[in-house]
Amino acid sequence: MFNETFWALVPPLVAIALALITKEVYSSLFIGIVVGGLLYAEFNVVAAFEHLYNDGLVAVLSDSYNVGILIFLVVLGAMVALMNNAGGSAAFGEFAKKKIKTRVEAQLATIALGVLIFIDDYFNCLTVGSVMRPVTDEHKISRAKLAYLIDATAAPICIIAPVSSWAAAVAGFVEGEDGFTVFLKAIPYNYYALLTIVMMLMVAILNIDFGPMKKHESNALKGDLFTSGTAAEATEKIPVNEKGKVIDLIFPVVILIACCIVGMIYSGGFFGEEGGSFIDAFSNSDASIGLAMGSIVALIITVAFYLYRKVLTFKKCMDCVPEGFKAMVPAILILTFAWSLKAMTDSLGAKEYVAGLIAGSAEGLVYFLPAIIFLIGCFLAFATGTSWGTFGILIPIVVNAFAATNPQLMIISISACMAGAVCGDHCSPISDTTIMASAGAQSDHINHVNTQLPYALTCAAVSFVTYIVAGFTQKAWIALPVGIILMVGVMYIIKYAMNNSSENEAA
Repeated sequence: MFNETFWALVPPLVAIALALITKEVYSSLFIGIVVGGLLYAEFNVVAAFEHLYNDGLVAVLSDSYNVGILIFLVVLGAMVALMNNAGGSAAFGEFAKKKIKTRVEAQLATIALGVLIFIDDYFNCLTVGSVMRPVTDEHKISRAKLAYLIDATAAPICIIAPVSSWAAAVAGFVEGEDGFTVFLKAIPYNYYALLTIVMMLMVAILNIDFGPMKKHESNALKGDLFTSGTAAEATEKIPVNEKGKVIDLIFPVVILIACCIVGMIYSGGFFGEEGGSFIDAFSNSDASIGLAMGSIVALIITVAFYLYRKVLTFKKCMDCVPEGFKAMVPAILILTFAWSLKAMTDSLGAKEYVAGLIAGSAEGLVYFLPAIIFLIGCFLAFATGTSWGTFGILIPIVVNAFAATNPQLMIISISACMAGAVCGDHCSPISDTTIMASAGAQSDHINHVNTQLPYALTCAAVSFVTYIVAGFTQKAWIALPVGIILMVGVMYIIKYAMNNSSENEAA
């Protein structure tokens, strides 16, 4: 009755609406899950809760991929607790105070670190957050702005980085083609990702704040980093370890990056009997296994390093493990609910419903198709909270439609799939990457969603127009410059409007 119809998208829409209205994410997600269960069981309450429990909560928590991500989160939380207690974070903060003098420099440093950590979006969010929080706090940058900068350098960077878990995922969805080559060719057409970088740099350099973010930044300058948030724990001061040095933060981060890279290529068979190239190993990697194994090894090395440096005792190191776990509990709970909601949506046939819509509208709209696919990708990722699931649905359809007839339009449309997925992911409060960005910045999650939404929608609007240009010209060297010029123009218009608004308020 409700399977493979618009009703399949109702549960996530209910969860998103409630989260934005109530500003309470846990109950909103759970109600969305319950609605999904009821629709699946056609309002048989007992069957609905059996489905919710067995095929929802239990299924996602017994899925090996999800468990690997949860292990990675817990270990990363322990690593952050170790760095804080060893005095590494405080020492880096003092070092950064001397080197980073302005708010602009603090934001640019955050962006630069986010770009450098392009391996995986989860890893990016939590690592950049833990390293840059002391710096942005010192320069009175709101936690909402920090969360935006983290989020904008997570998925958008990963989706255009050839060596990343995202590149591996996309390559795996392009059946019957050389997936990695297709990914490389698609990079110049990934307008949302590329224009997000342009927008983020302009926001930082020109001090352009609009929408709810303007209020958060104004309050941050007065000393309130959270505005209406509830992240009180984040303001608690950790006792400073006088033995701590900058190396106590740099070494664990470098080791974590190195171990995660090795873990990723190990999971892709790089060290197996058949071997293969580094790129092939990354294309075949399993992010869950690689990140979990790499982070565990990094944790062991970090503990040994701190014991060698005598900045922490063995007991204090072990105390950091449950401390880190505790810090990650909110993110783990939200992720578990978000995964369960996705399971409910999948069981209702959302993928098949959307696939049928696209297949039925492909003919007659050929040159507008990249822009249309971009919008569909945005909506689907927004409703389901998953980028990978979105381009996993759309890319095979695009390949089947254009591989034999118009390979160039296929490349552009694949980019539109990826760009739309990342855009919807950015806007959605149930997206795992958005959740991770909130956790990394220790920002109230709904605050992050509300403040980021106007930025994401602005970039989405410019990307949509650029995809129309790309559909007709099918030339990257024409469409991309048009998109950049439009983005720069829009940002200057917004800055001019904000300045006028401020002058009127002052008058």
